[in-house]
Amino acid sequence: MRNSEKGFALILSLVLLLAMSLMGGALIVMSAGDHKSNNSSDNYQQTFYVAETALIQGEKYILNQFLGPWDTKTNARDLTKKNMPPNQTTVYDGAMTKVNYGKKAPYKVYDPNTNKECYNSFVGFDRKTFKVVAAESWNFGKLLYDSNINKGTQKEVVKEKEYLDKYYFEYFITQVGAAPFRGTGTSVSLGANNTGNDGMAYRVYACGISYGTPIQIVTLESLVILPK
Repeated sequence: MRNSEKGFALILSLVLLLAMSLMGGALIVMSAGDHKSNNSSDNYQQTFYVAETALIQGEKYILNQFLGPWDTKTNARDLTKKNMPPNQTTVYDGAMTKVNYGKKAPYKVYDPNTNKECYNSFVGFDRKTFKVVAAESWNFGKLLYDSNINKGTQKEVVKEKEYLDKYYFEYFITQVGAAPFRGTGTSVSLGANNTGNDGMAYRVYACGISYGTPIQIVTLESLVILPK
């Protein structure tokens, strides 16, 4: 009888061990899934912040042209160059007019003039006639590093830059046309005309791009109306 009980205890121990192993494996899988989900969510949030930076930079471009570009030699705006920037004469094909990074590592993985990720992410305009004022592509990590905000050789700074180097932001701007200027926001159609309007409207298309696996793109738009 005792030998029979010893055999039962052994079987019970094996069953409990198997059950605990399965439970442990399930917890590991669930934890890995949550970790992956959190990483994806964090990456999207960072990409959204980068897209907001693109929107602000695009709006700033318009305002700098309107107020006069900043002259670093005189530390003042060049009022002789104040203007309402017009659209370029050629139809826009998604290529960037300015890029703040080259084709060397770590930036060689992304070519804005080949990929055209931002341009291809928008709909709602006729690509056969669409024209822009300017189109720019920036690497987020390089922008921060070159601005001297966190420039240095410390391991933490270098590691942070390496992380942010995978984020890019792009914007392109089109002059929509004349629009009412009231000092507040308004909605303007792409086909606006000059009749009875005392402002000029510009639409800014902005993207935040996380160039990893997978690629994540966040798109934003804004409308800027300036007084004539």
